[in-house]
Amino acid sequence: MIIESIEVRACRNTREAMSDGEMRVGGKSNFDFLVVSIKTDSGITGHSFGFAGRGAEMAGAIASSALKPFFTGKDPLFRERLWQEFRTYDRWWNHVPIYSYGPFDICLWDIAGQIASLPLYKLLGAYRNKVPIYASSFVLESPEDYAKQALEVKARGWHGYKLHPPGRVDFDLAAYRACREAVGPGFKLMADPVAAYSYEEALRVGRELERLSYYWLEEPLPDVNFYGLKKLTGKLDIPICGTEVLAGSHYSTAQCISDAVVDIVRTDVSWKGGVTPVMKTAHLAESFGVRCELHTTIYHPLEIVNLHCCAAISNCEFLELLYPTSYMEFGMKRPIEIDSEGYAHVPEVPGIGVDWDWDFIENCTVKIL
Repeated sequence: MIIESIEVRACRNTREAMSDGEMRVGGKSNFDFLVVSIKTDSGITGHSFGFAGRGAEMAGAIASSALKPFFTGKDPLFRERLWQEFRTYDRWWNHVPIYSYGPFDICLWDIAGQIASLPLYKLLGAYRNKVPIYASSFVLESPEDYAKQALEVKARGWHGYKLHPPGRVDFDLAAYRACREAVGPGFKLMADPVAAYSYEEALRVGRELERLSYYWLEEPLPDVNFYGLKKLTGKLDIPICGTEVLAGSHYSTAQCISDAVVDIVRTDVSWKGGVTPVMKTAHLAESFGVRCELHTTIYHPLEIVNLHCCAAISNCEFLELLYPTSYMEFGMKRPIEIDSEGYAHVPEVPGIGVDWDWDFIENCTVKIL
């Protein structure tokens, strides 16, 4: 079996949404994404959404020019060889963004699942068939907005709520306190200021989050600030979570784990290069007794792939979904199945299990590459 042809679609979904550039309520949003399709000479085709960086046409051009020639004519079942060959060819991800490789790797796994007549999580080695979810906020207008949303999430039976505050310490602390007061003790709350703090601010916030019994503090400093993160991790009892935007995939994460830079590591099938490196990262972390939590892929046709991986990883507690979920469910006909107890159920159909909405995708297509 060989890869016969590859299509890369640069797509844009323009809609009224909750983002005006800072993820706030109101305004019109452009959601750029790629759709990659890999067709084999046996007639089996794998599909995947792809992250588009700063624009679909630019990301699509990079994926098309750098990756289509590399994959065309290769055996799609040689996933590990293709990963290793491209990593070497690209000088350890120094030229092509690693998120460009992600949808190609996902397509290969989709093909393999279809050949084996198995859903992806069982092909990987199933650990469970449903995964607890937590809601991940956009940046909201007021501390009260966060508290209201946290209560709504708790009422739905979900397992936690993570705030993305604007990164202004006094505002952020007010939001953290408002959420804990609203939901009461016991409900899991997390904080993710997206690397907005200085070391001194992160230490101050971390100590208050400990008092408020928050579950973890995520990316308080830039992921590349190993010195600051390690010092912070040593000072605080609250787990420090990081590595989601750290370059180098699991190779860089290995150093973070061995040097105790953070307590919890992050990966996902979009920003880290597909299913293959996600599983490498999870197994690496497991060997050190470290949790590996999957970072949201934003778009639900990719979240489904994250869900499959979560279901095959023992040291991952949650699936993260941006909230409200309705903003990111486009591109597929059936949403992720979430039950009343806050669990996402893994699709049982062969491959990644996305029921593609090709009419929607066609309407969003800006260019086919």
